[in-house]
Amino acid sequence: MLLRIPEVLTAEQVAFARKALEDAEWIDGRVTAGIQSARTKDNMQLPEDSPAARQIGEMILSALGKNAIFVSAALPLRVFPPLFNRYRGGQSFGTHIDNAIRQFTGAPLRIRTDISATLFLASPHEYDGGELSIEDTFGAHQVKLPAGDMVIYPASSLHYVTPVTRGERICSFFWIQSMVRDDGQRSLLFDLDLGIQRLNHDHPDHPSAVQLTGVYHNLVRRWADA
Repeated sequence: MLLRIPEVLTAEQVAFARKALEDAEWIDGRVTAGIQSARTKDNMQLPEDSPAARQIGEMILSALGKNAIFVSAALPLRVFPPLFNRYRGGQSFGTHIDNAIRQFTGAPLRIRTDISATLFLASPHEYDGGELSIEDTFGAHQVKLPAGDMVIYPASSLHYVTPVTRGERICSFFWIQSMVRDDGQRSLLFDLDLGIQRLNHDHPDHPSAVQLTGVYHNLVRRWADA
């Protein structure tokens, strides 16, 4: 499931993040790339222990916890601390697939990367190029969203970032381990949840709402790891 989640961060939160990122020190983005990805990765990244990365990352995690669409679609069990990258001057990231397992820095904790997330912190008019291209059975989908919006997609997807030919593309990226590891099952649960919400809104006392809610939770009970 490829899903756009609008306004994860407010305009004020985006401005706060951009100010903090302007004053931060950036390093070669290949520090978090695997052997294969490092051959095609050309960008800059904040160190994971950067005070700015931690501060903005905590803000993002707090916002995600309050975002009903994200919680319904991802059913998150663990979220990797958000990382931050910057592309400019022709930088790009060739076709790759994300590592299946990520180790938390400084902690004996690993995450299975079921879902990849990119949160845009620069507006589309600020840069040319820099589209996130995500491939699935229907072809390649080009994603370039307003600042504050986020896209989530299966971490098993092939994807790449096209060269940035003007300005700067600034994003946060991270991964989610879902309680339901199968993408198809998550998609069914998300659609069912949306349908229940619409039914409750349009017909708040309809008995089918209780029945369908029971089906939803019994499917989660059957499919969830936690």
